[in-house]
Amino acid sequence: MEKHSEERATVSNRRARFEYEILDSYEAGIVLKGSEVKSLRVGKANLQDAYALVKDGEVWLMNMHISPYEQANQFNHDPIRTRKLLLTKAEISKLYTKANEKGLTLVPLKCYFKKGIVKVELGVAKGKKLHDKRESIKERDVEREMRRNQ
Repeated sequence: MEKHSEERATVSNRRARFEYEILDSYEAGIVLKGSEVKSLRVGKANLQDAYALVKDGEVWLMNMHISPYEQANQFNHDPIRTRKLLLTKAEISKLYTKANEKGLTLVPLKCYFKKGIVKVELGVAKGKKLHDKRESIKERDVEREMRRNQ
């Protein structure tokens, strides 16, 4: 029998860390259907164009693509449906004020299983300018070169 690890990342948004400067992050639960959970366990999801909105006191995850589960047949789900994120009222109010600041957005960073429950790491992000991206590439290249020389 397989033992559950504390945290298993199934899908991550690697592009988000390049495109945005992450200022703060929150862990949120997510409301899913059964076939979506099974697809996530296999790792068939994409956070590339996903973002979150705070609307009517609730947080919604938009454009997260979870591929249909092959064995679900007629009970399958819509791959790009809007999904509700589960956070406390205090966290939602903080996110609402941060999301309404100019230049800040809510971006999902990764989706993972924690004690058998699906969680989404949500980041409050600020878009990087072109010169910041070039700087990130330089830092990454220098770090890679240092590791290579050791």
